[in-house]
Amino acid sequence: MNDIDLSYLQRLYLEKFTSEDYIFSHIHRGDRIFVGTGCGEPQYLVRALIKYVENHPKAFFDAEILQVWTLGVAPYTNEKFKYNFRHNSFFVGNDTRTAVNKGLADYTPVFLSNVPSLFYRRLVPIDVALVQTSPPDKHGFMSLGVSVDIVKAAVEAARLVVAQVNVNMPRVHGDAFIHIKDVNFAVSADEPLLEYGNDADGEIIQSIGRYVSRLIQDGDTMQAGYGSIPNAVIKNLADKKHLGVHTELLSDGFVELIKSGVVDNSLKTINRGKTVASFCMGKKETYAFLNDNPSIEFRTIDYTNNPMTIAQHDNMVAINSALEIDLTGQASAESLGKVFYSGIGGQADFMRGAVLSKNGKTILTLQSTAEDDTISRIVPFLHEGAGVTLNRGDVHYVVTEYGIAYLYGKNVRERAMELISIAHPKFRPWLVEEARKLNLIYKDQLFLSGEEGRYPEELEAYRTTKSGLEIFLRPVKMKDEPLLKQFFYSLTEETLYKRFVSRRRDMPHERLQEFCVIDYTMKMVLLVLVKEGDKEVIAGLGQYEVEQASHVAEVAVVTGDGFQGKGVGRELLVYLTYLAKKQGLLGFTAEVLAENRPMIHLFDQMDFSVEKRNDDGMWNMEMMFKR
Repeated sequence: MNDIDLSYLQRLYLEKFTSEDYIFSHIHRGDRIFVGTGCGEPQYLVRALIKYVENHPKAFFDAEILQVWTLGVAPYTNEKFKYNFRHNSFFVGNDTRTAVNKGLADYTPVFLSNVPSLFYRRLVPIDVALVQTSPPDKHGFMSLGVSVDIVKAAVEAARLVVAQVNVNMPRVHGDAFIHIKDVNFAVSADEPLLEYGNDADGEIIQSIGRYVSRLIQDGDTMQAGYGSIPNAVIKNLADKKHLGVHTELLSDGFVELIKSGVVDNSLKTINRGKTVASFCMGKKETYAFLNDNPSIEFRTIDYTNNPMTIAQHDNMVAINSALEIDLTGQASAESLGKVFYSGIGGQADFMRGAVLSKNGKTILTLQSTAEDDTISRIVPFLHEGAGVTLNRGDVHYVVTEYGIAYLYGKNVRERAMELISIAHPKFRPWLVEEARKLNLIYKDQLFLSGEEGRYPEELEAYRTTKSGLEIFLRPVKMKDEPLLKQFFYSLTEETLYKRFVSRRRDMPHERLQEFCVIDYTMKMVLLVLVKEGDKEVIAGLGQYEVEQASHVAEVAVVTGDGFQGKGVGRELLVYLTYLAKKQGLLGFTAEVLAENRPMIHLFDQMDFSVEKRNDDGMWNMEMMFKR
C-alpha cells in the first residue's frame, strides 16, 4: 500500500531496528503495556511478545495489558500467563469476555473520550506502547492508520514506544502521524490487517434499518456504532443526499456511501467537506480507500467523541444499539444483568452530544428479542446488575423490527406504551401486566393479543392530497392515546358536534381507549399524520366497524379544523374503502347530520350506490360498493 523504501531510514535510525529480544528486555515487572486498537492491533508484535515470555518466563511479572478492543489476538488472557500478564480492557470484546467475567481479567468502565486524559495525567500511566504504523514517508512521518483513537495519546504518554511498521497500513490523514524519531524501536513486519465485518442481511435486521432510514433527513451528519444493525441502517440510505459523517467508527458501509456520493459532507457545520472518524474496522478494500485520501481525517478520540465537539454539528444524528431497555427508557449497552458484555465505549458520548446539537436526534436500535425469541429485550426494569449506559434523558427514538417509539418529552406512562407497542407481540401481554402492577400505565389499560391485536403494518401508506399536502396514513396503535387526546381537544365544538352528534366536550381515558385499542379484524381506525417540525400531528381520523349480520361497515370520518378543505377527508375515505373491499365487505353505512353538507357531498362523490333517507335532521345513508 505504501512504496517508501525503508532502507535509508533504517540506516539513519539504525539503533531503532534491533532484535525483538533486546526490545522486550526493556519491559519491567509491573509495567503497563498498551496494545493498539481493533483492526490496528500489531499482531506480529503481540505474538513476538508472547514468544519472548515463553522463552523467558521470568523476564517480568504482573505486567498489565491495556487495550480498548481486541479482535482475536489476545494470548495474554490465557491462564498459563496469569503471573506474567493481567489484561485490563476499556471495552469488553468476544475474546476477553469470558476472562473478565471469570475474574481473570479486568474491565475499566469509562467514556472513551476521557481515556487520553487518563494517560496524559498518568492516572493510568503507560510504560510501553505497542502500536502499528505505515512505513515512514520521505520526511520520516508514519501514520497510525486505521486506529488513531486512544493510540495517539498512548504513544505520546508512553516511556517506551515500539512500532510495527507494516506496508499494508494505510497512510491516513488527520491526527494520525508520528515521527520515527519519537519511536524508541521499530520492527518491520508486513502482514494483512485484521478485518471486521457484520452481516447486515436478514429480514429482522433489514426491517430495523428501513425504519431508522425514515428518521434520517438530507443534510444530516451521522454517527453509527458497530454491529449488524448500524450496517443495515447505512445500507438503507442510498436515496439520501448530502449526508455528513462525524463518527467514532468508520465502517465499510459509510465508505460505500462516500463512494456513491450520498455522503459528501457539504452541509456539515464544522469540518465541512471532511469525513471525520477515530478508527476503522472493515475490509481491506475500505483500508485501500482510506490510503492518502484527503477527504477523510482520523482525529483523536478526545476530539471525535467530545460531546461539545459533537454538539457543534447541526442536525447531528447518533445511531447506536442496546442490549436491553426498560419501559422508562433506561438502556444498557454494556452488560446483561451482572455479566459484563461490552462497554460504555463512545455511545454515551455521541448520544449526549446529539442531544445537545441543534435539531439533533438520538436513535437506539435493538432486536425485540434474544435467544430465539425466548427473551424480551424490552423489559419492565433493567435487570439487577445491568449498567445504565444511557439514561432516560438521552434517548429520543427507539427502533425494533416492530416500529419506532418516540420517547423524547414523554412521561413514564407514555414511554411505557410507546415501548410496549414495538416489543415482540408474544411479550406484549406480559409487559402490559407488569406495567400495570408497577403503576407505569393505567390500571385499566386495555390490550388485545393474538391476531385481533396484531398491528397491520402492511396497511401503512403515504399519499399526497389534491392540495399538495403530504400525509401518512396508518392504523391506530395502542400508544396513540396522547396523540388522539390532543387531536380531539383541538377540534372546535362545531366539528365535534357534526362528527359525534353530541355536545359532550370531554374525552377521558376510558373513552379514548375505544379508539386506540381495537380488534383489527372487526374494526379499523385510520389516522392521517402530518409532520410539523419534529413532531407528527393528526390531521384526520377515519374509522369503520363491521356489522357482521349484513357484512357492511358503519363508517365515519373527521378532519382537523386546520386541515379542512385540503383533501384529507377524501384520501381517508378512499383508503377506508380500499381496505373494506379488501376485507370483502359489501359497503358502508353512515349517519350524518343534514347540516354537515361537506361530508354528504364527499360520500356522494365516491363510486358508491347511495341510498339515503332523512330522519329528523339526520341522513341515514347506505352506500354499497359498485362491482
